[in-house]
Amino acid sequence: MDRLVNTVRPYAWGSTTAIPELLGVRPTGEPQAEMWMGAHPGAPSRVDRGTGPVALSEVIAADPEGELGADAVSLFGPQLPFLLKVLAAASPLSLQVHPDLEQAKEGYADEEERGVPADAPHRNYKDANHKPELICALTPFNGLCGFRDPNEAAELLAALEVDSLKPYVDILHAHPESHALREVLTAVLTADREAMTETIRQAAAAAERLGALDGPHAPAYAAYASIAQHYPGDPGVIAAMLLNFVTLQPGEALYLGAGVPHAYLDGLGVEIMANSDNVLRCGLTPKHVDVPELLRIVRFESAAPAVLRPEADPSGEELYATPIGEFRLSRHVLADGAAARPLPATGPQILLCASGEVSLRGAQGELPLKRGESAFVPAGEEVVLGGDGTVFRATVTA
Repeated sequence: MDRLVNTVRPYAWGSTTAIPELLGVRPTGEPQAEMWMGAHPGAPSRVDRGTGPVALSEVIAADPEGELGADAVSLFGPQLPFLLKVLAAASPLSLQVHPDLEQAKEGYADEEERGVPADAPHRNYKDANHKPELICALTPFNGLCGFRDPNEAAELLAALEVDSLKPYVDILHAHPESHALREVLTAVLTADREAMTETIRQAAAAAERLGALDGPHAPAYAAYASIAQHYPGDPGVIAAMLLNFVTLQPGEALYLGAGVPHAYLDGLGVEIMANSDNVLRCGLTPKHVDVPELLRIVRFESAAPAVLRPEADPSGEELYATPIGEFRLSRHVLADGAAARPLPATGPQILLCASGEVSLRGAQGELPLKRGESAFVPAGEEVVLGGDGTVFRATVTA
C-alpha cells in the first residue's frame, strides 16, 4: 500500500477554502477545484516505494497485472480504469453530457480519421472510452441533472413572463416529450446570440424575483438566477431551465450515465468516474459547443434525479450501487473502539479518509491516514481498516 501525493487543479469555478479545509492547510487565495487521486495522465498521483516519488501511472505501466490484477487488465486494459476526485465547486461548472461507449468509439475514430488534432479546441473525443460518473456529497451539494417533464419545464418558463420564451412554452406543451425537448434545446443553442442575451437578461431578473418568494420552485429559480450571474448571455442559462434542480445532503449521491445533461453548481463532494476525458458541452462555458454532435449524444427523455443512498452489507461497508464495471464506490464509517475491518483484495483500491483518522494495516506494516489523505492498495494486497473516521473506497466491480 502506498500513500498518495495528489495534485489539486485550480479551475476558476473552484472554492478557495473547501479543499484546504479538508486537507488542514492554509488557503492560498486561489481557487482549488479538484484533487485528483489515480493514474490519469493529466495529473497522476505520486507514490514513493523507497526510490523517490514516482507517478502512479508509471508504477502501473511497469507491472499492470501486479498492480491492477489480471481480471481488471483483461476487462479494462493495462491502466487504472477509474479516477477518484474531491470536487469543490463555488460557482457552476459547464452544462455537459457524456457519450456511451459505442458513441465514444465512433466519435474518436471519426476525428482520428479526419485528422483533428488531439489538442484542437473543437475536438470532442479525446479517447475512445465512455465517462459515467458518480458524485457523493460531503456538504449540501447543488446540481442540475436530467430533463424535467416538458409540461413542468413549460410552467417554469411561463412563470418568468418573458415574451421571447413563449414559443418554447408552446412547443413543450404541444409536442411528444422527446421531440419537444430536442426542438427547444436546439432552438436555444442555435438562436441569434444578441437576441438570446436580452432573453437571458429578462429571464434572470424574473428568476431572481421568483427565487426570493416562498414557493416550491423557489430554490430552482434562485439557482437559475445565480447561473445567469456567472454566465451572462450564455444560452446554457435557458437550457439549464429545462433540467431538474437537485440538492444532495451529505452522504447522498447521483449517478450520471451516458446522454444525461448535467451541471454541478456548488458544494463539496467525492466524485468517481471512468478514466476518460470525453465531454460534450451544452453551455455555461467559453469552450466549444458542437450542437450537431451534442444532439446525437443527448438522451431526450425526462426523469426525476435518482438520488442514491449507501446500502450497508453485514461487514459494515456501505455501497453506492451503480451499473458500471470500471468503478465501485463505497464508504466505511468507523467508530473508535470498533472492530477493524478487512478489505477485499480482489482489485486495485484507492482509499480516501474524509473525516477523522484511520489506519491501514497490512503485511508491509501500518499506514495512518488523516482527513484528506489517501492511499493506493494494489490488487491482491490484504489490508485491514481501523480507526475513527469515514473512508471512501474506490475499486472496480468484482
